[in-house]
Amino acid sequence: MELKDTNDPIKSGLFMKTARHREDFEEETRAFAERTEKIITNAVVIGGALALTYFLYTQLSGAKKKKVKKKKESEVEIEDEVEETSSASNILSQVGTALVSQGGVMLLALAKEKLMEYLSAQADKNKEA
Repeated sequence: MELKDTNDPIKSGLFMKTARHREDFEEETRAFAERTEKIITNAVVIGGALALTYFLYTQLSGAKKKKVKKKKESEVEIEDEVEETSSASNILSQVGTALVSQGGVMLLALAKEKLMEYLSAQADKNKEA
């Protein structure tokens, strides 16, 4: 590689042009990386929120798909007794699931906040460098 300190004005002009183009390219690359980082962060947060919303909806709606099978009468009577005793535990289970879901929402919000803080710290760090 040739030295940048040359007496030829054409070469020194080309070196200056190269340095300017390199700086412009690096600036555009940084801007693109920042935009991409914001887009990915938003996509992750939105995806997490949608997944959590779907989970909450399925848990709170109580709609469970059950396969219908032909059973003997004795099995049906036993299931009826079990369903009566499990109704109280079913309600407790739904309350527990709702609490867990709300905790998940709060944790997701906290994670979003911490991620935004981290990304802003990284952006500041990149600006300083």
